[in-house]
Amino acid sequence: MKITAIETIPVDRYLFVKVHTDAGITGLGESGAWGYLEASEKAVETFRRYLIGQDPLRIEHHWQYMYRCSHFRGAAIMGALSAIDIALWDIAGKHFGVPVYQLLGGKCREKARVYYHVFGRTTEELVQGCIEAKRRGFTAVGHLTPFLDEPRSVPYFKTHASKISDAIETVRLYREAVGNDVDLCIEIHRQLTPAEAVALGRGIEPYHPFFYEDPVLPDNFDEMAYVAEHINIPIATGERLHTIWEFEMLLKRNAVQYVRPDVCLAGGITHCKKIAALAEAHHVGVVPHNPLSPVSTAACLQLAACIPNFALQEYPLGEDRPPKSEIVKGIPRLENGFLIIPDAPGIGVELAEDAAQKYPYRPREFQTRLHVDGSVIDQ
Repeated sequence: MKITAIETIPVDRYLFVKVHTDAGITGLGESGAWGYLEASEKAVETFRRYLIGQDPLRIEHHWQYMYRCSHFRGAAIMGALSAIDIALWDIAGKHFGVPVYQLLGGKCREKARVYYHVFGRTTEELVQGCIEAKRRGFTAVGHLTPFLDEPRSVPYFKTHASKISDAIETVRLYREAVGNDVDLCIEIHRQLTPAEAVALGRGIEPYHPFFYEDPVLPDNFDEMAYVAEHINIPIATGERLHTIWEFEMLLKRNAVQYVRPDVCLAGGITHCKKIAALAEAHHVGVVPHNPLSPVSTAACLQLAACIPNFALQEYPLGEDRPPKSEIVKGIPRLENGFLIIPDAPGIGVELAEDAAQKYPYRPREFQTRLHVDGSVIDQ
């Protein structure tokens, strides 16, 4: 079996990669470099020059060849490599007639617990989102900010006192709304300094968050370790990281209690299985990052099925309705806050034939939020 073609398919806000073979088997993957999908598509074109004519089943060899070919890496390149890797595993599963997880040691579980996205521009909207998620049977809610989901076009300003105290009160309201039947995954989006992150972390400890996600920027692992050392709630981070070596630096510093590799960005299924094994050695759980399409969800489920330290799966809004439900065929089944591990060969989903025509590609707006004084802030 040989690779005959590699196709990039931009759809809506996603970039899919389809690998074709002379055996008539195709594999589907997705790039997680969502802010720079145009650059990631070009990287796929570069990798294509090597892959055409190769045996698609030599997955580890191809991973190493693509990763180590040049001296330049980063999100766009790793997103391309990840999409290709997922597609090659999809081909392998179809070739052998089994789900990908069966090739990785088999199932550790029958279903994967998920957390539901909650958004809102007011505290009231966010609280109602938590209540609605509980009503729908979810036992965890995430993407849950204590700072509101304000548009980036609005200049930002708050005093330190109001910023921290308002955020603590917001988390209290979340807990009050759902009781202890729902876990809260508090999302900070890297908006705090280390000192602010400690102050807020200590303030929300009484409300027992499942995790405290990305309290500070991921650029300095020592800063994340500083925050972890000074609070008593678990930190989750890793969605912007690309390699086992970056995750090892976090783990070595005891800076993370839940790693968040993105299967579509951190080297695909091949590399994320290794990241999970590193985390397992430190008794750290895995919560795969997933803000993308049902293709990403399907790939994440292959990982969730076969690793012993899987903890929770991010489940983005809209998987059960258009456009997502019409882009992909074979969406995993949701039951009472759990996704059922599929038994279809490969990753278990296929791209709808008319997806690109029905939902043309929409580039993301390039906009960074500013402070009222005109300087750039993180959101």
